[in-house]
Amino acid sequence: MKKRTKLVLGGLTFAAAAAGAIGAIIMKTDRKPKGRRRAPLLENRWARPGMMVTFRAELMPGRDAEQRTFKVTDLLPSGRVLLDRVAGEHAQKEFEHRQD
Repeated sequence: MKKRTKLVLGGLTFAAAAAGAIGAIIMKTDRKPKGRRRAPLLENRWARPGMMVTFRAELMPGRDAEQRTFKVTDLLPSGRVLLDRVAGEHAQKEFEHRQD
């Protein structure tokens, strides 16, 4: 093959690869949801400020339910809660489910 033919074919190959990569990027960005997702309404959350929650017995062995019950002071955007008189953030799976 002549040197000029190799250059033309190499250039075409490079252009095709670049076009494919640009097309893939465009297709990927089209599938992203537009705008930021809103947090669920406060009424639909598993806990609300002022609500009483009880830790599961496995997490606090040797204590009765009254000693494992705390008041929610703040609800974080991640779905975790801050409790009164307890350090740290806590997730829903750490608490008992109430059947009222």
